[in-house]
Amino acid sequence: MSPSVAVADLDVAAFKRDGYLIVRGLASQDICERVRQEINESLTPLRGPAEFEVDVQYPGAPKDRFAEGASTPRRLLHAYGRHPVFREWGTSEEIKSYLQRLMGHEQPMLAQSHHNCVMTKYPGYSSMTSWHQDNRYWRYDRPELVSVWLAVADEYDENGALQVIPGTHKQEYDPGRLDRDLFLRTDLEENQALLDQAKVVELSAGDVLFFHSQVFHAAGRNMSDQVKTSLVFTYHDADNHPIPATKSSSFPSIPL
Repeated sequence: MSPSVAVADLDVAAFKRDGYLIVRGLASQDICERVRQEINESLTPLRGPAEFEVDVQYPGAPKDRFAEGASTPRRLLHAYGRHPVFREWGTSEEIKSYLQRLMGHEQPMLAQSHHNCVMTKYPGYSSMTSWHQDNRYWRYDRPELVSVWLAVADEYDENGALQVIPGTHKQEYDPGRLDRDLFLRTDLEENQALLDQAKVVELSAGDVLFFHSQVFHAAGRNMSDQVKTSLVFTYHDADNHPIPATKSSSFPSIPL
């Protein structure tokens, strides 16, 4: 099936309803292999800039910089500037076409200030990311951004695959339902109905997850014996501007 037919067949209604959409096999195996190779070469030895598990102190992370596993990376930063294969994928005509359909705008922009990274989950030292919406720290005129998550190998529950709660991008939540760091409180009975709707996003190499920045999502620890990696970029429309003097305005966005 050609990319143009696939774009025409996108279930835009499902994306608007659920806040996420999986496109199976969107990335070719050649792209996946080239991305995997560059990721592996960036991890061994580690080439920065990088964020480490110990930096975030999420559940399961090493306690401090002197603890075992303290050098475990959580993500490789600034993917767009790291290597041509990352840029080729993140600004491709296929991605542009899919985003135009899903976002309903003609000019998607790749945000260099958010995501723009390779997510890594190492066995033994990966942390658990609690339920959150990405817009908690993003500052734009409108909270309408879409992230594109490329699986370069299989992702499933045991190795820390992403989980989502469908439809949560369309709702507003009282501040008391979130904790100090704006994670969804799992100790509240009123949040249990949401948590019961959670779904694990199982992906194979080449599958792509598009998800709205307001969808609640989480990820468990990697309990397998292999490192899991994913390439992630976030996009906004050209007329949805970052608010000046915030982290969102730190780097210029890239027009597709």
